[in-house]
Amino acid sequence: MKKSIVLVLFFFVALLQAQENVSYQTPHDNILELADAPAAPALRMDSKSDKMLFLYRSNFKSIAELSETEMRLGGLRINPVTNIGSRQNYYNNIKLRNGRNSDNVAVNGLPKDGRFAYFSFSPDETKVAFTNTTDTGVELWVLDFETATASKLTDAKINANMGSPFDWFNDNNSLLVKMLSNNRKPLIDTKTAVPTGPTISVSEKGVKAQNRTYQDLLKNPNDAQNFEQLATAQLYKVSLDGTKSKWKDDDMYTGISLSPDGKYIMVNTIQKPFSYIVTYGRFPSNTNIYDTKGNLVSAFLKVPLIEVLPKGRIAARTGKRNVSWRADKPATLYWVEALDGGNPAIDVAYRDEVFELAAPFNGKPNSLIKTKQRFAGIIWGNDNTAIAMDRWWNNRNMKTYVFNPSNSSETPKILWDRNYQDRYSDPGSFATKKNKFGRYSLELNGDDAYLIGAGYSKEGKFPFIDEINLKNNQTKRLYQSTETNKLENISDILDVKKGEILVRVESKNEFPNYYVKNIKRKKGLVPLTRFENPFKAIQNVHKEVINYKRDDGLDLSGELYLPTDYEKGKKYPLIVWAYPREYKDKSSASQSTSNPNQFTYPSYGSPIFWVTRGYVVLNNAAFPIIGEGNDEPNDSFRSQLVANGKAAIDAVNKLGYIDRDRVAVGGHSYGAFMVANLLSHSDLFAAGIARSGAYNRTLTPFGFQNEARSYWEAPEVYNTMSPFMHADKMKTPMLLIHGEADNNSGTYPLQSERYFNALKGHGAPSRLIMLPKESHGYRARESVMHLLWEQDQWLEEHVKNKPSVNTPNKILKD
Repeated sequence: MKKSIVLVLFFFVALLQAQENVSYQTPHDNILELADAPAAPALRMDSKSDKMLFLYRSNFKSIAELSETEMRLGGLRINPVTNIGSRQNYYNNIKLRNGRNSDNVAVNGLPKDGRFAYFSFSPDETKVAFTNTTDTGVELWVLDFETATASKLTDAKINANMGSPFDWFNDNNSLLVKMLSNNRKPLIDTKTAVPTGPTISVSEKGVKAQNRTYQDLLKNPNDAQNFEQLATAQLYKVSLDGTKSKWKDDDMYTGISLSPDGKYIMVNTIQKPFSYIVTYGRFPSNTNIYDTKGNLVSAFLKVPLIEVLPKGRIAARTGKRNVSWRADKPATLYWVEALDGGNPAIDVAYRDEVFELAAPFNGKPNSLIKTKQRFAGIIWGNDNTAIAMDRWWNNRNMKTYVFNPSNSSETPKILWDRNYQDRYSDPGSFATKKNKFGRYSLELNGDDAYLIGAGYSKEGKFPFIDEINLKNNQTKRLYQSTETNKLENISDILDVKKGEILVRVESKNEFPNYYVKNIKRKKGLVPLTRFENPFKAIQNVHKEVINYKRDDGLDLSGELYLPTDYEKGKKYPLIVWAYPREYKDKSSASQSTSNPNQFTYPSYGSPIFWVTRGYVVLNNAAFPIIGEGNDEPNDSFRSQLVANGKAAIDAVNKLGYIDRDRVAVGGHSYGAFMVANLLSHSDLFAAGIARSGAYNRTLTPFGFQNEARSYWEAPEVYNTMSPFMHADKMKTPMLLIHGEADNNSGTYPLQSERYFNALKGHGAPSRLIMLPKESHGYRARESVMHLLWEQDQWLEEHVKNKPSVNTPNKILKD
């Protein structure tokens, strides 16, 4: 009898150990103080940086907000009660400043407990439209800068399920708005609805639909009906006095865009049939052009369902794509068409061709330019000047062209032909300014344009402004930052003739603030904002960028933080936090973009919190994975990963700060995948933290991250890289964390659940935390605080308080 009781008690204890019922916890006070620090307001400015909106928000949502009704359909997550994205970010208060030297003032008339989103300046920049989400729906509001007053334009009947629900007319007095349909049918409760038949998908012989692993797809006819009802809207013209008139009847509207002169409106709609294997962005669609009264001018484009594309990261569909308005013309459409059938495997001289067609959109299109690689965008200038870009993912190449849009027989000139991962040689981005149509176009002074560059180099980051002559490609440096104790970023050129630029200045303990700087008169900075540092507890923490080498000689770097209570000579535990990145050349992989003067900001996912708990932290440690020539980065993923980890630990250990037997490694998403591989294939670490990762690559068989090969093309790569396949080798404690509602492609919650089962089946020390209602990133305060608590407990048990064995070096397991 006594033996039976003992067995029952043992079984009960085992159950408690296997599965715990834990309520939401809060972390140590040192961490809690930082995590709960108030967020600085977001700043929105007009084109002259004269009118400013200060948008206030909470750091987190609540778990109650995340628990509101949510439907996951066609790649969208929708709240069917309020008719807006269920994961929408909101602001809860607004202040404004009308004039650079004016004071910030509160906005009159705002609703109590507002949830504000979708802010949009009017064409003349005197007003701002925005939405407010109530318990029952979405309202449209407008804010007047002159009176500092907000007023409601509509009842809570806006349809924001498909993104931004409105656009301004050019008269500054009215908006085109998506409203809920009066004909909406009741939504089907898919959990209780009785099926009328099976769900059937068909694969035709020889037709290869090699799609990645999308989430939140339509699953059955009931989902399809609900999607249609939620996507359907009616378009209304709403005036600032609140009057409204129907502009277009029921349709599944996605985008509405007025021509620069305001005389035409491009309307994009979704059509049937839907799909069970791709998201709504690849459903059939129509693009129609209307006049301002709603009369059809051109049925411009019909796109079929796109379930099948050629293989490759830069594959494209055939026909017109990327249809948009020329920013420098009153009403001219432009688009791109593939010349290679959208197939990267076909060898052709030119991949894409760009066309244009002016109103009334019924003539013969003009060819503007052919690009050697996949089209990547245009910056319009004037009748004779425009900038085009193309990209080729396979070799990380980018070309930038200057061309004459009025003369297609004039050969475009290639300004730059470069590796876009090479940050040190980046010439910068072209400056733009608002033109007479209120659209942003290339800022030109005769043949001269202007470049704003980040200014990365071996010596650090020193942003610059160059003047470039587009005829002879000669550049003249107008300005370069010389800050060595602070970090200066150039946000915009306000007035090139006066020499006024907008800069953001910060240091490791000074919160980023905006200033107007005159680069001609050498005057001091004129502050636009005065945000205070909310993280006083770590404002004096020691921070530096360390540079070190991998065993093969590759240059690496990381941001090193010492504990707030650091004592010289004492050995501390170390946390290495990283994210692997793929490169096609060693030169680009060795470049550092870390800066010791960047403000120390402990976001919810950051390891920086633990400097208050007695840890050295190496954040953003470089983990490059390189494959040069015909070799792909992932061909040697594991060995390079371990070499990166060893180099990081060796570098910090050489400085004398740490006990190398007490080192943790952590990462999120692909960083979590990194952690699992490091713990499986090395003895470098005492413990690991892996959040929202994928661990079995056979579940993402048509590519993952930057891997373009399928499982059947490179099975050894998939199996070698998958920690799930090597669960029997895991002996190091690992904390797995995942959002139960993760919608990121490839990182299904199932990945963590099955990996944990494999680890548990092999007796590996591990703990799985599934956060209710959370997606790929975590939003609720309750979830984030519990996350921090779990990580802190794990680190205290398995790293800080792990006995040191004074191991001089550690190597690969296999």
